[in-house]
Amino acid sequence: MTTGTGTRPAFYALAPGGWRDYVTLLHPPYTLWHLSYVAIGAALAPHLRWGLLGLTVLAFLLAMGVGAHALDELHGRPLETRIPARVLTAAAALSIGGAVAIGIVVAAREDWWLLAFVAVGAAAVVAYNLELAGGLFHGDLWFALDWGAFPALTAYFAQTHTVRWDAVAAAAFAVLASHAQRVLSTQVRDVRRRIAAVKGTILLRDGRVEPLDADALTAPAERALKTLAAALVALAAAMLLYHVV
Repeated sequence: MTTGTGTRPAFYALAPGGWRDYVTLLHPPYTLWHLSYVAIGAALAPHLRWGLLGLTVLAFLLAMGVGAHALDELHGRPLETRIPARVLTAAAALSIGGAVAIGIVVAAREDWWLLAFVAVGAAAVVAYNLELAGGLFHGDLWFALDWGAFPALTAYFAQTHTVRWDAVAAAAFAVLASHAQRVLSTQVRDVRRRIAAVKGTILLRDGRVEPLDADALTAPAERALKTLAAALVALAAAMLLYHVV
């Protein structure tokens, strides 16, 4: 019998306590994954404006990387950090507020229609991570739309002031990739955070017997998640380099 507890709540989680909790809170591989959608959406613009891309990335880093994860940790402590609730609350308020402020400044400079994206993004972060309305806005589809399509479309619109079919195709890609992430990570989370013990064996056709433990249930999915995160970052880098060379 192998227990599912006693393991880290996520493969990227550091040992609890101190500064390590704040690194864990950022969900580094997933944050980079979803910031890649921002870069991909912006890179589709015929003429990429790097300063504007920097502001867009910063806004999403604050809203998704810090604010969303702080709210998520407030709602049930899934990462088991020791960060005080008041610190999480302040981090969420300041980061989401900072992202909104950046969005308003950019909208005033670029296109007032960006305010619609700002409003939708702020509402989505709060509704999804606090599971408002009985979790109505918290699920696989909402995750794929909010954390996949939305960053790509917002970054594209900020650069071009319009939405064309190439942006829609990129958003569809982001939705599918985010859905794959959700499918894989849900299994991993269940094993790491909900299952008390795993007991069993795997009988191979050649007669060999292998133990069935928690690692056997999580390792393949986690390898896929790490690979996909690296692949998305590499794709975003390639698209940005297109505008350099």
